[in-house]
Amino acid sequence: MLKVENLSKTFCLHILGDKVIQGVVDISLEARKGEFTGLSGPSGAGKSSILKCIYRTYVPSSGRILYESREMGQVDLASATEHNILRIRAGEIGYVSQFFKVIPRVPAIEVVAEPLMRTGIPAVEAKACAADLLGRLNVPERLFDAYPSTFSGGEQQRVNIARAIIWKPRLLLLDEPTASLDKQSAGLVVDELMAMRSEGTAMIGILHDRELMASIADRIYPLGEGLPVEP
Repeated sequence: MLKVENLSKTFCLHILGDKVIQGVVDISLEARKGEFTGLSGPSGAGKSSILKCIYRTYVPSSGRILYESREMGQVDLASATEHNILRIRAGEIGYVSQFFKVIPRVPAIEVVAEPLMRTGIPAVEAKACAADLLGRLNVPERLFDAYPSTFSGGEQQRVNIARAIIWKPRLLLLDEPTASLDKQSAGLVVDELMAMRSEGTAMIGILHDRELMASIADRIYPLGEGLPVEP
């Protein structure tokens, strides 16, 4: 589904006198339908930068990111137009960050249901699906209509994960989604991810727990030694 070829990304740090930092150097990897591809390596090795290049939060400095889109055929995410990137993000690629960006004054159930409503599913049905998923992730029902800004860090992250997976993207990028969760909550998240994988979702992920990574990844790409700065 995705093939990364000779990906590199450099950063120019103006605050340090235009110093150039090499964030990712000549990386090649692939992600297949229904499989979990893991990225491992020390802090500063560029793991998050690779995910951000795939999602196009970062524009790669060189290389290709060939994605087999359901609607558009093969697309090079490294050079695609912003319009096409937004279109693919909206309909095919999900991203779970380490931290939840709180949406002000929007109840948790609406935060999670919104991606489904965006696809045309009626609000009542979307909220029912959101409530079911939040329940499976052990978010208390009393919090469904509360604002996530009032939640604990672990509760916020479970809302974050629920929002990213409820619409079952074809490709899911995971940047340490379980880092702020206790063992039980992390297990519930992994159960949901494995169910998606069995239905064909391709995943590329970073997990701080090496044993967990080894237990769920179909392949792991080790990255090199840490760099002085990881943007």
